[in-house]
Amino acid sequence: MSMLGLIAGSGPLPFEVVEAVRELGMDVAIAAIERNTDPAIETRAPGPFAWFAAGELDRVIAFFKEARATEVVLAGAVAKKELLRDPAALRPDARAIALLARLQERGDDTLLRGVAEELESEGLPVVSSTKHLGERLVSEGALVGGPLAPAIQADLVFGLRVAKSLGIHDVGQGVVVRSGTVVAVEAVEGTDAMIRRGAGLGGPGAVVVKVAKPGQDLRFDVPAIGPGTISVAEAGGVVAIGLEAGRTIVLERARSLDTARRAGIAIVGMKSESR
Repeated sequence: MSMLGLIAGSGPLPFEVVEAVRELGMDVAIAAIERNTDPAIETRAPGPFAWFAAGELDRVIAFFKEARATEVVLAGAVAKKELLRDPAALRPDARAIALLARLQERGDDTLLRGVAEELESEGLPVVSSTKHLGERLVSEGALVGGPLAPAIQADLVFGLRVAKSLGIHDVGQGVVVRSGTVVAVEAVEGTDAMIRRGAGLGGPGAVVVKVAKPGQDLRFDVPAIGPGTISVAEAGGVVAIGLEAGRTIVLERARSLDTARRAGIAIVGMKSESR
C-alpha cells in the first residue's frame, strides 16, 4: 500500500484524515506535534508514529523518508498562542531557523508554504487533505434546518463577505454577526473562543460564518467545525452557522449534524465568489 505522511496538529481533523485514508486502503505515518496533537491519535495510528517539537523540521523529514511516505498532508492547527506564550516549545533546528530567517512575513499560510517547500525539496510532495476528504466537503444549501428568516440570512451573507475580506490579510477564517454588526473576529484564539466572545457581546440570535481565506492553500488548513464547536454555539445562543461550500468540512458529520438539529441551529453551505 502507498504511505501517507501526516503532520497532525490539534483538533479532530487529523483523526478524520486517518479514517478517510484508511478507507481508501492507504497506510499512514503520523508526525504528532507536542502541545498540539491530541495524544489519543497514537492509539489510532495504523503505521509509524513519533512526537516532534513544532520546530524540528529535519527530524520530521527524516521520519517520513524512513517511513517511505509518497505524499504528505498537514492537518490540524499548530497553536500560535502556545508558542507565543512559551517560544522554547518551538525548539527550532538549524533548518527551521534558516527558514524563519528568509521569510519576510510570519502569517500562517506563509510559514506553512515555507515548510511545504522544505518537504518538497526532499522529494516529499505536500498535497491537500481535501484530496482524501472529498466526500466530507460541505455542499451548497441547508445541511440542517429549513428556510431561514430574512434577517438571519442577511447576517450570514454579510458575515461571509466580511470573513472573506479579513482573510485577504491572513487574519482568520471566521466571524460572529448579530443584527448586521460584526461582534467577533477569529484570530489566534480559534473558532470556539471567538464564538464565546461574540455570543457574550452580541447575545442570543447571533450567526457564525466560517470560510477559507481567499487564495488559501488547502494543503495546510481546511476550515472545519465539529460537535464541540456546535455545542459552544448552542451555549451561546447561536441560531445559524454558515460554511463556505466546497472549501470547509464538518467533522464527525453525523454526530455534528445531529447535535445542531437537537440544538435548533441551522447549518448552511454558502457559495462564495471569492476564492
